[in-house]
Amino acid sequence: MAVQTVKYWLTEHPNIVNFRWSPTQSYASTWFFLFTAVLFYVIAAVSLHILLAILLPRRSRRGLSLGPIPALHSLAMALISAVIFVGILLSAAAEIRDTRWLWRRTRTTALQWFLCFPVGTRASGRVFFWSYAFYLSRFLHLFRTFFAVIRRRKLSFFQLINQSSLLCISFLWLEYSQSFQVVAILLTTVSYAVVYGYRFWTAIGLRGACFPLVVNCQAVLLGCLTVCHVGVLCIHLVKRGGCNGIGAWLFNSVLNAVISLLYLKFYVKTRSLSPRKQ
Repeated sequence: MAVQTVKYWLTEHPNIVNFRWSPTQSYASTWFFLFTAVLFYVIAAVSLHILLAILLPRRSRRGLSLGPIPALHSLAMALISAVIFVGILLSAAAEIRDTRWLWRRTRTTALQWFLCFPVGTRASGRVFFWSYAFYLSRFLHLFRTFFAVIRRRKLSFFQLINQSSLLCISFLWLEYSQSFQVVAILLTTVSYAVVYGYRFWTAIGLRGACFPLVVNCQAVLLGCLTVCHVGVLCIHLVKRGGCNGIGAWLFNSVLNAVISLLYLKFYVKTRSLSPRKQ
């Protein structure tokens, strides 16, 4: 009974089944809103960094305490990521069950569908509802930048680029019904659930891991996403008709390549300076 209730609320609720990505029906679904949000995020982060640099003594590198707010944020993000992971996993299974009979005409397998939507796919239904939920959750991730500025008085160029790019990528997934997004959301949300759960664990004073868990999880995630990108390209070249939203996928791939290079530089620097620091 409990399992059926969970499935209903995560896959069969009318708001999920009848979801449609549209500027008139979905909040934050316009290009103007996206560009405004990214611009406001960058300006607010830079302004806060400059303001603290002016108000606080230069000799003092210690920031301000935020109390339990970062821990509560980590707990919330871990729970949200876990719900999105379960929701899109069950929704993908439901979509495969309901549309498998259509795939026989194009000889599409479940694995191909995870990486490559058929041409003509529209951003509606269960899977895109959870993609929309993932897109909205990206705005909550932006708060970590302000936490870092306030607590450690540090503003990372990589963090600004990374957060802004990921927000744009999740928007493109919906705007162009882009292939690859289901597996990307599954990998990303399970990684976030672990990372934010671990951050909450250590924030409340419990013992951390004996290795840099957060950095390693992010490195594994980027590696898995890179492999999946290669899979999408191979299927697109082999499959008749190709994959839906391949133009947005190419732009997505370029952004991911930039993020990967910046993160690789950050990862090497972190390992060389403080191999045990989280």
